[in-house]
Amino acid sequence: MKQKIAVYRKEHFNAAHRLHNPLWSDEENKKVFGKCNNPSFHGHNYELIVKVIGYPDEQTGYLVDMKILSDIIQDHVVEKFDHKNLNLDVEEFKDLNPTAENIAMVIWNILRAQLDTALDLYVTLFETERNYVEYPA
Repeated sequence: MKQKIAVYRKEHFNAAHRLHNPLWSDEENKKVFGKCNNPSFHGHNYELIVKVIGYPDEQTGYLVDMKILSDIIQDHVVEKFDHKNLNLDVEEFKDLNPTAENIAMVIWNILRAQLDTALDLYVTLFETERNYVEYPA
């Protein structure tokens, strides 16, 4: 009987952002987003955990080759986000507020396009040691 298993890959990137809604006044943005609305931006040391679930290959025993998974994350996420200003340097956030929730969903969409659709995919993103999001919920 085949059984599903989960594998995890942890990666890290640093990025700056500003939480801001251009449809709101400066006062409303400051009220809702506080220090995260700083016009000079602010940064985080993000921890990313990618979880992949599925059935291991009968020939290799692998669910997914972890080196390949690492390369996909490095090439498509870390290279794109690391040491970048998400608001200014990352196309996906041109018109999308780079909250932790939105960053996690963008990363999921990027990775989903790179992985076999038979595999379930979850993204957990730590913005701080105490604040993190998971997508999908």
